[in-house]
Amino acid sequence: MSMRLPAIAVMLLLPLFAGCARLGYYVHLAGGQIALLSARQPIERLIDDPATAAPLRERLSAVREARAWAAQRLGLPANGSYTAYADLQREYVAWNVFATPELSLEPLEHCFPFAGCVAYQGYYALDKAQARAHELREQGHDVYIGGVPAYSTLGWFDDPLLSTMMRWDDATLIGTLFHELAHQKRYVRDDSAFNESYASFVEQQGLREYLAQHPQVSPPDEMARGRRTQFVQLVLAARQRLEDLYTLPLDAGTMRVRKAQEFARLKTQYERLRDTAWGGDTRYDAFFADDAPNNARLLPFGLYDEYVPAFALLFERADRDWARFHEAVERLSKLNAETRRAQMESLLRRRLPE
Repeated sequence: MSMRLPAIAVMLLLPLFAGCARLGYYVHLAGGQIALLSARQPIERLIDDPATAAPLRERLSAVREARAWAAQRLGLPANGSYTAYADLQREYVAWNVFATPELSLEPLEHCFPFAGCVAYQGYYALDKAQARAHELREQGHDVYIGGVPAYSTLGWFDDPLLSTMMRWDDATLIGTLFHELAHQKRYVRDDSAFNESYASFVEQQGLREYLAQHPQVSPPDEMARGRRTQFVQLVLAARQRLEDLYTLPLDAGTMRVRKAQEFARLKTQYERLRDTAWGGDTRYDAFFADDAPNNARLLPFGLYDEYVPAFALLFERADRDWARFHEAVERLSKLNAETRRAQMESLLRRRLPE
């Protein structure tokens, strides 16, 4: 596998990037991507290598099988992505910096020539993410840094399986593989809700079908998934209350007080749920580690599942045929943003019963 061509490709893109943001930032992105690609080792070679630890060999074999199945059964790209493994020797592959104004939930977006605009700025080094977060706080913004265990280059490069993904159970790992490949199958500029909901539906439905055909793979922890859903619902409700608050004709001082009250309410609701129904499970305590109310912490929530029920209905209308489903998604992706959103909202109103 050649490492030279991807590196050259990244460097050729730099002049384009430099016109829309600081050159230094894009040099950092290019360097991080080159380092990641250079760390790749073919999965087939690692599986055949007797020096490869048995647990890693087993997981790589599971990924190889799931990768082939996804191409054949789900109609996902049969390219070079996830046919190699990269040991990054760190906890996350990247860190995303989310930011909003103090009294707004509108994200500070960052735009790229090919991927469009996203609600964060990514870094391959934690110290650089922290430095950028400090700059934004000094400007008066709410800021949050989130670790990223996996991402897709949307087919520009052959994405490897990452060591940062190996902490997950097999079901989560395989589901994430389907999710990232779905981004390579279909991606619409400047429409994160559509892109992430589509990929999440492919992940969820694909995993259900895969587990049904591969009973040796343990299913995901349903209790953990249920608690995740409950927590997300609390956060989304708080976000809606804050969105309503920020539209009111109030002075900044009053708005800050009301904002703090809403975050305090969210914390109280979580602690009640944690200490009663969850039996003291503290897995989401870290969300409240910083006592300062922070809009940016709310941004990642809901991004991945807003239109999942709409895609589920679309799948049923395609008679659960993946080729027909992808064709329907492609037709939606070619609509202008306003028409596409209207059609997605229409599908939501006709969603399947829970």
